[in-house]
Amino acid sequence: MNTLLLAQDPTLADFGRDPWWLVLIKIVFAFVFGLLATLLGVWFERRVVGYMQVRPGPNQVGPFGLLQTLADGLKMAFKEDILPKAADKVVYFFAPVISVVCAVTALSVIPFGPMVSIFGHRTPLQVTDVPVAVLVLLACSSLAVYGIVLGGWASGSTYPLLGGLRSSAQMISYEVAMGLSIVAVFMTAGTMSTSGIVAAQGDATRLTIGGVEIPAPGWYAILLLPSFIIFFIATVGETNRAPFDLPEAESELVAGFMTEYSSLKFALFMLSEYVAMVTMSAVTTTLFLGGWRAPWPITLWADANTGWWPMLWFFGKVLMLVFVFVWLRGTLPRLRYDQFMRFGWKVLLPINLVWILVLAGLRSIEDWQSRDRLLATAIGAGVLLLATLLWPSRKPAPKPTPQEQADNRPYGSFPLPPLDLQVPPSPRTKRVVAEREPANIATGSDSREV
Repeated sequence: MNTLLLAQDPTLADFGRDPWWLVLIKIVFAFVFGLLATLLGVWFERRVVGYMQVRPGPNQVGPFGLLQTLADGLKMAFKEDILPKAADKVVYFFAPVISVVCAVTALSVIPFGPMVSIFGHRTPLQVTDVPVAVLVLLACSSLAVYGIVLGGWASGSTYPLLGGLRSSAQMISYEVAMGLSIVAVFMTAGTMSTSGIVAAQGDATRLTIGGVEIPAPGWYAILLLPSFIIFFIATVGETNRAPFDLPEAESELVAGFMTEYSSLKFALFMLSEYVAMVTMSAVTTTLFLGGWRAPWPITLWADANTGWWPMLWFFGKVLMLVFVFVWLRGTLPRLRYDQFMRFGWKVLLPINLVWILVLAGLRSIEDWQSRDRLLATAIGAGVLLLATLLWPSRKPAPKPTPQEQADNRPYGSFPLPPLDLQVPPSPRTKRVVAEREPANIATGSDSREV
């Protein structure tokens, strides 16, 4: 098979032509990738966090402790499965399954590589692709949260219910930020197909400055840096990872939505978090990091993006993002609930809207002459700078002094300790001294009143 043909980017016309056995191989590969990445992800997190905390981590079962996660899974399978008396049995059973299935399903539209030859058939390294594949990813991400919500509600207990309520608030808050950050990708790539977005990042952007054409990076993580940062923060919130792991806050809710789960159901919930972490890392790689395309300077090699080599670059990028997930968990403390909601609605959402407005303005003047583009950009930047400088700031109300707070207490309040930390004399002191009878002590010829 011609190498140039295999190096071509897949298009929507290349899907739907594979025989059934080849489609089955792709589905099994995507499922095995998600399963193995989850098992290794648990081991990877424990080893990395152990290194950060100067301890060995799992190192007993298998070489380097690689089989520790498998041993833990087998141990969970033989644990007693306890069903709460007040639980909704059907929903209680299917809730962890929903979380796992939605996370694995998202891998079906992720491109793992270019066109390859499998047993003589020229096919893309992707299960399937549709014109709105990114919307499929968003749908899978949204539905996965329902597993947590339903699991918390179906347990029939207080702490899981609170974890489910927090999860619903988390889904609404950060799904909006995630969707808006992808809008910039649609505007730049001109398509919602995942394979089309990867192909759009393959061509280097050309910038014309002073009549000189300068090649710029094609990755949207660089061209659309604000969208990339907001999207990755939103993925951390969507996957319930620290510092956004409020639905399972063990310091507040015992174990959150998983409190009443045990045995394999608990294992499914725990592993679904790692499946979602790997899946969202793959989605971030596809949308912002060029997908399966090799990074510079590997691209200097002519065959870097041909054959099966692109799978190596794709897995390397996913591993790098998983490391960032683990790094955040081992570094940052958990946010309070009010901080969490304020950050999503008052920080991420306004920045996203302003960035989309700026990007839309830049896209609308692409066909203008260079002088007009420069003038329009300068005027827009000046208006934005003036709005930032002249924006009215809300001055906080002056706080009353401690003495004013003490004076304004309602009648009948509890007594306060002294504000100056000086213990006042007792009001009974003079009266007690006045009531004391003098004591006469004979001391020979001289005596005095004591």
